[in-house]
Amino acid sequence: MKNKNHIPAYSLNIEETTLHLAGSLLIGNANVFMEEVLMCLKKYKHKQIVIEIDHLEYIDSIGVATLNYLKSRLDERKIKVQIDGGKKEIKLKLQTFSLNETIQIQKNKKVPFWEDVGYQMYRFLNDDLRAFIILMTNVMYWSITDLFKPKMQRQGEFYNQAVLIGVNALWIVLAMSFIIGLVLAIQSATQLRNLGANIYIVDLIVIAMMSEMGPLMPAILVAGRSGSAIAAEIATMKVTSEMDALKTMGINPVRFVVIPKIYGTIVTLPFLTILADILGIFGGMIVAYFYLDISFQVFINRMTESLYNRDILIGLVKSLVFACIIVLTGSFFGLRAKHGAEGVGKVTTQAVVVSISLVFIADSIMGLLFY
Repeated sequence: MKNKNHIPAYSLNIEETTLHLAGSLLIGNANVFMEEVLMCLKKYKHKQIVIEIDHLEYIDSIGVATLNYLKSRLDERKIKVQIDGGKKEIKLKLQTFSLNETIQIQKNKKVPFWEDVGYQMYRFLNDDLRAFIILMTNVMYWSITDLFKPKMQRQGEFYNQAVLIGVNALWIVLAMSFIIGLVLAIQSATQLRNLGANIYIVDLIVIAMMSEMGPLMPAILVAGRSGSAIAAEIATMKVTSEMDALKTMGINPVRFVVIPKIYGTIVTLPFLTILADILGIFGGMIVAYFYLDISFQVFINRMTESLYNRDILIGLVKSLVFACIIVLTGSFFGLRAKHGAEGVGKVTTQAVVVSISLVFIADSIMGLLFY
């Protein structure tokens, strides 16, 4: 067939079960070719046809799509189509622009329980645990290295993180610690008064706050407040390719983003713990004064007898461990974020849940070790 618009022409010839295609099949003549072939095959009665393209000189993506469409139309008529022959470049184009297999949506097969457990355990050990260990070693290395190279640190970022993580959480930590001390003393006061052991409320409040509730409450509040912020910030940087941009500029993302947060949390959380101890003990002191008739002077004198340096040290050690757990967990989940805004929200929730859980687990382990 000749084309009036000077587009390279094609020619076709049907012999029995073979359609010979020659010339050029391009965007300009594909529509006419399709109409002509369907017209010629309107009364075709065989169940198979071979499209022979040995003499086809040129074909573009639209030409390939036309052949695919022709094949689908003939498939509807139960006619099997086979494309045979062709030059090397023609075959390459057919392979490039053809959909070789029909995409089918397969139902998810139900995986046996123990197989799923084994796979999840393997993925945890091979992916999650490995990535966490690598992150932890990076944080440890750069934390120690930057102590001796202060000029390499981001100027002013430590103070910003200390304010965001520690100072801004001060009032909520003080309020909750005071309430915890108050409630703890109220719950204990009745039982101690029945036993005639009023004075021992001092020992209970002081030891509970200094070694247990004092470090634990600020850690939980910081994990919920700042741990989520850390995960969300790093996850947003990850999905917006800011982390990749830092790597492109030769900057270590862990050193640039995570280390200032580690410094800020390690410095501020022990101070929050000390203030939480003071407010919690003060709340217990008020309950002791009004419910058990223990004066402030008696309370303080008894406190100096029941409080040991060991209890203070245990509380501070716990706060340092909790600080590392909160930042590492938030950073770990933030760095694993994907799938845009949905992924950011998902890893933020996971970071808070896991960090609080790890804080409780670490507290239990240290409790067994120290006592």
